[in-house]
Amino acid sequence: MICAIAETGSLTRAAAQAGLSQPAMTNLLRRVETLIGGELFVRSRSGVEPTPLGDQVIARARIVLSEVDALFGDLRGPGGGSGSLRLGSVHVGCVGSIVNRVGDVLPGCEISLRIEPSAVLLAEALTHGRLDAALLGVIEGFGVPLAAPVVSRTLVPRYPIFVALSAAHPLAGSEEIRLADLEGEAWISPPGADDGSLAALRASCRAAGFEPDIRFEAPSGAARPLVADGHGVRLVDPCWPAPAGTAVRPLAGEPQVARLLLAWRRDRLSDATAGALYRGLAQAFVDHVDDNPVFGRWWEAHPEVHPLL
Repeated sequence: MICAIAETGSLTRAAAQAGLSQPAMTNLLRRVETLIGGELFVRSRSGVEPTPLGDQVIARARIVLSEVDALFGDLRGPGGGSGSLRLGSVHVGCVGSIVNRVGDVLPGCEISLRIEPSAVLLAEALTHGRLDAALLGVIEGFGVPLAAPVVSRTLVPRYPIFVALSAAHPLAGSEEIRLADLEGEAWISPPGADDGSLAALRASCRAAGFEPDIRFEAPSGAARPLVADGHGVRLVDPCWPAPAGTAVRPLAGEPQVARLLLAWRRDRLSDATAGALYRGLAQAFVDHVDDNPVFGRWWEAHPEVHPLL
């Protein structure tokens, strides 16, 4: 619970991750603080932050979790269990094909899938042994910490982030949109802000000469009606088809760029299994490139970024 609060920066998100109500999480935190003898977190403008005492407890808690996860990993043995794969993925357009494509390359394997907007939380789940492998999206200029025995391999080294806006927006018919032309728009905060996506948005807008008015926070699906009704604009993964009432366009000069990585635990997956998983995820991604014809044209023009199938 303490680590979840530290990782998410929010009691609400930590409670959702743990399957608890926020009041229950708050009461549990208060009980732990009473037991330890001091406050572990304080409220800040961005959520909650650890106190100096909290930093010490979090560091010790992570060591304890790591040791417990290592114990259960040793008991399970290589492979994460008999014929099973616990897979995570960021919220990209190919998620609908991941189970089928990975099943094709790992026949007989029982696949479970956790879809999570935050690559940081997926990396933490890998580190603590709650996942065997994950498809991670990383904004250029930012990284996701991966600790042994977790290793990674690049799937797509570079692809642009697009912008979604209402189909009725004056810029909706443009081939591409200059970021500077979106000054004065209300923005929907990108998902997975702890990965650097929000910081990258602010930096790109400042480079374009303005401070973004970030007015809304919504999970990926919940933001669609806000965009369609013209309440705001948002950055989006380019592989998704444009939802009804919206237009998805490239940003001129590609001010926002990301990459996709496959990360896995070497104590759970053999090299051969990891290689097969890479091929399955790559094929799933390629299957959906043309869902957005604008991105399909970009993809065809950039063969250097194609995964090695």
